[in-house]
Amino acid sequence: MNKYLAEGFGTFIFVLAAAGSILANNQTGGALGVVGIALVHAFALAAVIYSIWHISGAHVNPAISIAQALTGHLAPLVALGYVVSQLIGAVTAALLLKFLFADVSAQLYLGDAMLGTNVSPLTGMVAEAVFTFALSWVVYGAAVSKKAATGFGGLAAGAMLGVAILVIGHISGASLNPARSFGPALVSAHWDNHFIYWVGPLFGAIVAGVMQHFVVEKAK
Repeated sequence: MNKYLAEGFGTFIFVLAAAGSILANNQTGGALGVVGIALVHAFALAAVIYSIWHISGAHVNPAISIAQALTGHLAPLVALGYVVSQLIGAVTAALLLKFLFADVSAQLYLGDAMLGTNVSPLTGMVAEAVFTFALSWVVYGAAVSKKAATGFGGLAAGAMLGVAILVIGHISGASLNPARSFGPALVSAHWDNHFIYWVGPLFGAIVAGVMQHFVVEKAK
């Protein structure tokens, strides 16, 4: 059970920090700004990866787990356990955020990722897919690959997520993680365009995983 607990706690910490940064920014009158929010996401993901990598591989993202299962890096039943643990961790984080940020949580849907003004669902989905592809590609290349440089996986993944926040945060919210969106959505009952944050990340992660496994790794 250690790896499932690690995924649950890891996702809890990440969602607490990531969604919490949105709420904190609002509560402080924009003190964090987009750069601060990006840094919180990046540091939180990197910290979680380094803390549980040796236990579970530190997916903390259903899209990553499913992609690794489809490419043979993770047993299907283990991947299912990871996803369930990740969703539970995300929901628990959202419940705590609802308590901690009672004054601002309602109107911001507990920091849930949302489409920008006049952004269509298709545009948001493409943005999520493209940058989840980039994040998953980095995860495979910097952490999963047997030839990855030791010790840089967490830093690389965190940096890529931070870049995504800066580039598409105003378009789709840059969730890139179904659990990151599911927790706040469930607790705040905010399901508008929620499918985007499953379809986009899953598509991007699976394409990246397939390309890394069957194109890059097989070519070496």
